[in-house]
Amino acid sequence: MESLPITREFIAALPKTDLHVHLDGSLRLSTLIELAREHRVEMPSYTEGGLREAVFKDRYASLGEYLQGFQYTVCALQTAEALERAAAELAEDNQREGVRYLEVRFAPQLHVHPGLDAVQAIAAVDRGLRRARDEYNRRPAIAAGTEPQFEYGIICCAMRMFTAGFSQYYATLFAAHPYARAKELYAMASVELARAAVAARDRHGLQVVGFDLAGEEAGYPAGDHKQAYDYAHRHFMKKTVHAGEAYGPESIFQAITDLHADRIGHGTYLLEPDAIRDEDIADREHYVERLGNYIADRRITLEVCLTSNLQTNPHLRSLEEHTFRKLRAQRLSTTICTDNRLMSNTSVTNELLLACNHLGLDRHDLKSVIIYGFKRSFFAGSYQRKRQYVRQVIDHYEAVERRFALPA
Repeated sequence: MESLPITREFIAALPKTDLHVHLDGSLRLSTLIELAREHRVEMPSYTEGGLREAVFKDRYASLGEYLQGFQYTVCALQTAEALERAAAELAEDNQREGVRYLEVRFAPQLHVHPGLDAVQAIAAVDRGLRRARDEYNRRPAIAAGTEPQFEYGIICCAMRMFTAGFSQYYATLFAAHPYARAKELYAMASVELARAAVAARDRHGLQVVGFDLAGEEAGYPAGDHKQAYDYAHRHFMKKTVHAGEAYGPESIFQAITDLHADRIGHGTYLLEPDAIRDEDIADREHYVERLGNYIADRRITLEVCLTSNLQTNPHLRSLEEHTFRKLRAQRLSTTICTDNRLMSNTSVTNELLLACNHLGLDRHDLKSVIIYGFKRSFFAGSYQRKRQYVRQVIDHYEAVERRFALPA
């Protein structure tokens, strides 16, 4: 076992998770082109090569450039049929590389218009994921119980900010409240989504497992969405928050205090005192030490997205400069995710291989990171069922290790 190499083939064979992947950032390019033609979405190109050159690049100049691609994908996903198809294909793409647990997140309110409400949008995504799950789990080894099943969950994303141009839903909200401050509308939309997410789970039987807050951090504090997260919290909905991606540790502090976050999306700047912008924090080193210790002790897992962070943070010149190595050294609970498979042209296998090749992830840490993805997932079943599932995953992981072992 000591000579076991960490190869792409080995990682692809391992059971894995992706706890942070956006549906509208992970379409197949061929599907995007087909849907764009069908729904008359104007794009700079209708070929895969042209879109890779113009929109979906290997490196971006800024977060703004990275986000430009969403204007095309969201427009292409404005029907229940398109959402269902995209969800099914995303599950299939993950299954092909050994992902056994997938949490797909999306912002239903970006797809709401007359004829499609938030619960219906969630239901469409659930249908696609459920169909792909059921088909995959009919495989003989899985049906016989010798391998872990493929499971999934849906995370509903609220937006830190938006304008009327984001979707018909937001345009209608602005029109209905012409004298409200934008901050009030952001909070109002989040509360409405939290109610829809709970209703989708409890009244409609959809596999909604979590609530998220995404979008620009600077100038749009998490505390504005406290009421929505309180509602989710009171209804036993698990919670994650995009924080520490493009802002400092104090953004992560807001996520765990104001929003009861169980996990943190990205968390890149958790241990970086120089990233603190709050002038009232005098001893920055002490602040990040205490914050890091609290998150480590509470096992609040960080959803790390390496390629995405490299692409959206121009000051990161290479992956070797990513904070992941420091986070692991502090024994924080971390798991590797893709964020956006299309925008970042990546996969779970690729992200894990990058961590091994550039950030010193050895076989022991690789196993720890992967298994923590299962342990800290927002699994839809009972706690006992989750424990059984994780045990089955660990057994399968170790069987793959034995299969790939070479003579010493």
